[in-house]
Amino acid sequence: MPFDPALFRQVLGRFATGVTVVTTCMGDSKHGMTANAFTSVSLDPPLILVSVDKKADMHDWLLDSGVFCVNILPEHRRAWSDWWAGKAPKDGDQFADIPHSAKETGSPVLDECLGFLDCKVWARYEGGDHTLFLGEVQEAAVSEDDSLRPLLFFASKYGKLQAEEG
Repeated sequence: MPFDPALFRQVLGRFATGVTVVTTCMGDSKHGMTANAFTSVSLDPPLILVSVDKKADMHDWLLDSGVFCVNILPEHRRAWSDWWAGKAPKDGDQFADIPHSAKETGSPVLDECLGFLDCKVWARYEGGDHTLFLGEVQEAAVSEDDSLRPLLFFASKYGKLQAEEG
């Protein structure tokens, strides 16, 4: 009996994740994509992984640019998650009204995030309908604002981290 892809997706949706925006650049052109398929890989060298659908525009951008930045979104930036999950224009400046800067690789670093990891592509691996991009971290920072909380995603819905009582 063939495996049910809808069930597979449903089960994966039961794993709570943070929400990131992966950004990249080529010259003056910039591109972003919302992603929760992100993980740490190694401390020495400092490596992270993003998994990108081969059909996504970001896939070709990463192949061509060789750089990316993972921006970890706080809960008050849900609109940014929605923006890069499909509302941002494919042509034109996706970053026109989004406060950001550039660091080591030139990839956009979004203001007011929990942190960022600015990377050069270290390796890539085929993973079915996705490519796994390993990035070697060139620069990173964490927000000094301890009041910020992460934007979470669970069962196809956004959520909030609730502090433990006691």
